[in-house]
Amino acid sequence: MYRDFAHLSINRPTHTIYPWLRFSEPASNPKLNFKESLMSKLLHIDSSILGGNSVSRQLTAQIVASWRASHPGTEVSYLDLAADAPSHLSAESLGFRLPAGSALSEVQQRENAVSEALVSQFLAADVIVVGAPLYNFSIPTQLKAWIDRVAQVGRTFAYTEKGPVGLAGGKTVIVASSRGGMYSTSEAGNATEHQESYLKVVFGFFGITDVRFVRAEGLAMGEAAKATALAAADLDIKAVAAQAANQPEAALAA
Repeated sequence: MYRDFAHLSINRPTHTIYPWLRFSEPASNPKLNFKESLMSKLLHIDSSILGGNSVSRQLTAQIVASWRASHPGTEVSYLDLAADAPSHLSAESLGFRLPAGSALSEVQQRENAVSEALVSQFLAADVIVVGAPLYNFSIPTQLKAWIDRVAQVGRTFAYTEKGPVGLAGGKTVIVASSRGGMYSTSEAGNATEHQESYLKVVFGFFGITDVRFVRAEGLAMGEAAKATALAAADLDIKAVAAQAANQPEAALAA
């Protein structure tokens, strides 16, 4: 079970946010080679506001469980953005983008601590599992706020004379995508979703080429459609979890 709780308290002395739950177990699969049996870090992120009624949360939990079963020796950290999201970017939270040595207010220093904790947690992970429901054709604002905090020049990307270069390569991202309607089966649907397409672009901008999607769509189109979607997602979970991390191209990438 999950154990070894570590907490980061910021901004609110009486409120501890960003609980990082860590799990580890020894490698026990004799078929794993030495590299695969080394301890790897998985960051599990949920962003749905629906709690126990969330399909994306159900999918991320299944993905993490399947990944741990296929990849023993995995250490898991958990981040619930619906419960404790960083604030959206503002003048106070942009301190990490100011030139080195800039004078920062007390609020900016606290916000910098949030940004530093989030980007460090992201960079330390080998595998990132992201729950990303489709809200109004895009991702939850809580997830966007997290992305804005980890999108840092010199940490996750850099600009060169030839253009931007991602600095966070060598990772695997598995996105649990949930949708009430059908978007992947038509040109019009693909044109109106800015969820999977956006996440593929932004993680690619960070230098991550192994981005995999587990999709459950049509969830609001009746119980039969929902059951079919969940059954298909279950098969996809088994497939993505069985693959080794950091593949040049993910077989199930959208």
